[in-house]
Amino acid sequence: MKQDQYTPKPYSKVRVRNRAHYDRETIFSILDAGLVAHVGFVLDERPMVIPMIYARSGETLYIHGAKASRIIKKPAEQAPACLTVTHVDGIVVARSAFHHSMNYRSVVVHGHVHALSDADEKQQALIALTNHSLPGRWDEVRPMTDKEFRATGVLAFDIETASAKIRQGPPIDEEEDYALPIWAGVLPTHQVAASLEPDPRNLEGIEPPESVRMAIKQFS
Repeated sequence: MKQDQYTPKPYSKVRVRNRAHYDRETIFSILDAGLVAHVGFVLDERPMVIPMIYARSGETLYIHGAKASRIIKKPAEQAPACLTVTHVDGIVVARSAFHHSMNYRSVVVHGHVHALSDADEKQQALIALTNHSLPGRWDEVRPMTDKEFRATGVLAFDIETASAKIRQGPPIDEEEDYALPIWAGVLPTHQVAASLEPDPRNLEGIEPPESVRMAIKQFS
């Protein structure tokens, strides 16, 4: 396996080979374009999956939550975890219900998480988390107070292996079904930004900042 690819493990190998990707470029592009990750872990002998804000820095993912939340408060040192991110790009409409599908880009990441104790690393992680959804936003807001800093928990998720699975293109029907008078194709789906909803308590004359204006362009 090339150094720019993750070595698939038995638990991370994609079953459908022609949809499998293990290269970092593909995996990182899917992660970087996402807004929410679902993080799976075991707590008190129970499986848990929680949607969380995240950001990537190299081979590390940072995930964020209130310090009192279960995943922040409870994990053992270097606790095993699994993280997924999915983009739905279209509904695939086939000539049979069996072959209906979706076009998508998804990533499954396996690794271990640990709570950040170093203040400088935690600060950089919070900057990355803030700027992941709105690049540049950290510099537009007031500084975080010591109380807020202490109340915020951040976990570092060290990527050990990862795989991407991608489906693109039209439906794949049974050969004899192509002669049926049934419409088939793809209904593309896109994430778009709707009109802004200003806080009614904004000061008069305050305009949307650069980070928000750039997000509108990105999702238009």
